[in-house]
Amino acid sequence: MEESEDVPKDFIKLKSEKLSVDEVSELVVSPYCGAVSLFIGTTRNNFEGKKVVHLEYEAYTSMAETEIKKICRDVRQKWPSVKHIAVHHRLGVVPITEASVIIAVSSPHRAESLEAVMYCINTLKASVPIWKKEIYENEYSWKENKECFWVN
Repeated sequence: MEESEDVPKDFIKLKSEKLSVDEVSELVVSPYCGAVSLFIGTTRNNFEGKKVVHLEYEAYTSMAETEIKKICRDVRQKWPSVKHIAVHHRLGVVPITEASVIIAVSSPHRAESLEAVMYCINTLKASVPIWKKEIYENEYSWKENKECFWVN
């Protein structure tokens, strides 16, 4: 495969169906890269002593996709060796233990992909219009990401 045939790509998807770690990680594999780093955010069964039943996510989809594209551009400026980036976020109901978000980044070496994945999730939580509602046994709560610039 010629390097020109493996041009850097961004794979962004917001969907209500269950996310697949295999699908997301396979999107970023490249013969030019020795590292694929992943972040998988899952629904846990508790928050501050309350039993969480499930999460529900809503998004301003077109704006969320635009903001994720900006994150991908920023990653490529900060880590020019990054090859492919995939960001899949689930919308709607996300049961306990299932993935809400999967981020995968490939690069020739591990340091760049690990740093880029951390940057992606932290920036996504701070700037992308996706909202989380935690459903407990007898109540619910819309959650603010402490990182969100619009919260402060």
